Amino acid sequence: MRSPKDFFAPLAVGAPDPVREIPPLPSRMIHFFDPSNEKMAAKVPDLAKKVDVLLGNLEDAVRADRKEAARRGLVEIARSTDFGSTQLWTRINSLDSPWVLDDLLTLVTEIGDKLDVIMVPKVEGAQDIHYVDRLLAQLEARAGLTRPLLVHAILETASGVANVEEIAGASPRMQGISLGPADLAASRRMKTTRVGGGHPGYLVRTDPVGDDLNEGRTTYQQDLWHYTVARMVDACAMHGILPYYGPFGDIRDVVACEDQFRNAFLLGCVGTWTLHPVQVDIARRVFSPEPSDVAWARKVIAAMGDGTGAVMIDGKMQDDASVKQCRVVAELADRLAERDPELKQAYDEATEEALA
Repeated sequence: MRSPKDFFAPLAVGAPDPVREIPPLPSRMIHFFDPSNEKMAAKVPDLAKKVDVLLGNLEDAVRADRKEAARRGLVEIARSTDFGSTQLWTRINSLDSPWVLDDLLTLVTEIGDKLDVIMVPKVEGAQDIHYVDRLLAQLEARAGLTRPLLVHAILETASGVANVEEIAGASPRMQGISLGPADLAASRRMKTTRVGGGHPGYLVRTDPVGDDLNEGRTTYQQDLWHYTVARMVDACAMHGILPYYGPFGDIRDVVACEDQFRNAFLLGCVGTWTLHPVQVDIARRVFSPEPSDVAWARKVIAAMGDGTGAVMIDGKMQDDASVKQCRVVAELADRLAERDPELKQAYDEATEEALA
């Protein structure tokens, strides 16, 4: 067992010191693109102005005969693009694939200074993170990097869910975890072919109202992913890393997409994957607190002073727990306002009105 005092020591001679705290950078949407697709690649400079995170995907959505082209395309895009404050991530191929070693060797040594986070698919347990952790340290030392790359795990196997707490705490590099509903459904032998979202067959029904067992009974569709998202959020919170919802595959159903994103936001997720430009605006709207909520949070914080005791505001009792809840909203709003001038204006105007 590794000693806690050595947890933040570099795993290779010459590698940069591990981070001691994950920076809470805005990451409302992790927007995926295929670096081997020339049309997609041409849109990257414009996309970088609209999203918090751009992710060059090398895994499942890229055909086997396009893997090398995708890897090379990502290198070229990283070298030629000014991303500004937008983060650049990549999803490497799975650890049991024949491509993953070349993914890491190429990307870390050639564009490691441009990458922020490496997303690792199908993580089964802490051992997978330990393997990537050591290899990244060796490659960072070889490349002379001064900033460590962070690691993001995808929760998409039954073993991964069972081991989510140890995955979240496996390395100082751990930036966060995303739900991977499609592969997880297959791993669990769930009987759904949807990519994220609910299912009309997963429901509860009100009690009978008479002898006819079908008459007057209302059904309510349930969330297949509530347990997994909640457990993932708890594991991430325990280890100081960030939880994310994953993909929502029905691009046309923007209403259900927004509902699913909002459920994840309310449960504690900081962002989600976006697979199509239409989902970017949904993610931006959902994962940014409403101006009225920000105004209320700031009002409570101002009224509570040092955070102790209790006060009544608009007929509602507020105490130290209320202040902690409000700080979550207010601090998120402050971080987003630094990146988004329109949000800053909306938050400030709402707060000014609430405090008047």
